[in-house]
Amino acid sequence: MSRRIEIEITSLSGDLATWRAAGAKLPKGVLQASLVPGGPVIGNVYRADIEQYMEGIEVLSVTAPKTASPLDPKNERVERIAEPAKGPDVVVTYAPKGRGPRRDGDDRDRDRGARPASKRPSARRDSKDGPTTGERPARAPRGERPADGAPRPERTPRGPRSERPGEGETRNDRPSRGPRSDRPGRPASGARSERPQGPQQPPLTTIHRNALLATLSPEQLPVAEQLLRGGVPAVRAAVELQNKNAEAQGRPMVDATTIERIAEELRNRTNLALWKDRAGGAIGAGRELRLRDLRAVVTSAKTVTLDEEARVQLKELQTALTARVEHLRTQWNEKLEHAITAKNVKEALALVARPPDVSTRLSADAAVRVVALVSESLSADQDSKTWNEIVELAADTSIRRNVKPLGIPADESSHAVAVHNAGAIPELAKLLGMRVPPPPPPTRIVRRPATRRAS
Repeated sequence: MSRRIEIEITSLSGDLATWRAAGAKLPKGVLQASLVPGGPVIGNVYRADIEQYMEGIEVLSVTAPKTASPLDPKNERVERIAEPAKGPDVVVTYAPKGRGPRRDGDDRDRDRGARPASKRPSARRDSKDGPTTGERPARAPRGERPADGAPRPERTPRGPRSERPGEGETRNDRPSRGPRSDRPGRPASGARSERPQGPQQPPLTTIHRNALLATLSPEQLPVAEQLLRGGVPAVRAAVELQNKNAEAQGRPMVDATTIERIAEELRNRTNLALWKDRAGGAIGAGRELRLRDLRAVVTSAKTVTLDEEARVQLKELQTALTARVEHLRTQWNEKLEHAITAKNVKEALALVARPPDVSTRLSADAAVRVVALVSESLSADQDSKTWNEIVELAADTSIRRNVKPLGIPADESSHAVAVHNAGAIPELAKLLGMRVPPPPPPTRIVRRPATRRAS
């Protein structure tokens, strides 16, 4: 689809004229001088309809520049100021649904287990029997009313109340609620509980990508944009789609080999720009960045050809990664030492099973102490539920083959757990009178073939 831009003629050479975008360096290109009405003039600005392809920009037509209207050359037209819009003469406001705000009288009636006076049968009587709802009798002053605990004057007994369908109790039979002052207050409508902010994703920056695009020629610009979006596969998909549309419209198709050659030349530069933007975002995030995201940025530097600026960024990221890992290891060792000292077997096994980093190893002294603590806890006098939990936790650690239980509780569930974990803890097989099974084979991790991506 064509689009219109303003171009400036920069030079003339026979039937050809070179142009560039008005007021900018890029894009630029060449057009036929015959397309310009009245002939091209160097320095003049024209309006041009262009079509952008993978190999460059083609000028379809050129029109004269936009000038001032001949009806108002001095821009002296008087503008009419519109009258401000008025609202409707009649504003309709609907009453809110529900009973509306409660009154003090309603609260006192509810505390006494009675209905408000407006809903009592006596309030609906005719004027012959007593006052109507509009002529409510005045209440006595607060000082003359009986205090709490004092006998209240007897009321006129009411007639039988017809029960509602499906309800078997009246309001007086329900448990009364406490006074309003004793109830927990609700938070204000505007106040919201702030959720704790978790680790954030690295902020996305485009500084280095924009700098790279500004240095490319018009024929390289669309190829680089596709590389930044999805690498070489994105370029191939764009070329295939463009050739498909060109074949349907009867236009010449693009040479895919030439476009792939340009993509191969720009791939290293686009990958470097992408990595610099990721590294800059990671540096800006600081300690708010998740550890796995920081490690991913540092690891991805091995697939990029770094320049001097990128090496400085990588060194800063590696220093931050090392400091954070060392901090986690220190905390892990402190927690493990505290669990061993307090003889908390479950917590010690949970820490051994989940180190803070894949490269963290349990020290020999700590391993001996944890093995002794676990072996001492796995005795026949131990509670069967606790014994089962300790065995399950020990089977998931790297010290499982060194654990030597002292006995098995006389319980069917403990016997089943021991049989199930005899392969991981060989000493259980000896206690059960079974043949010690061989150690399990190493787990093979099936890795997918590495794909070449832009990032």
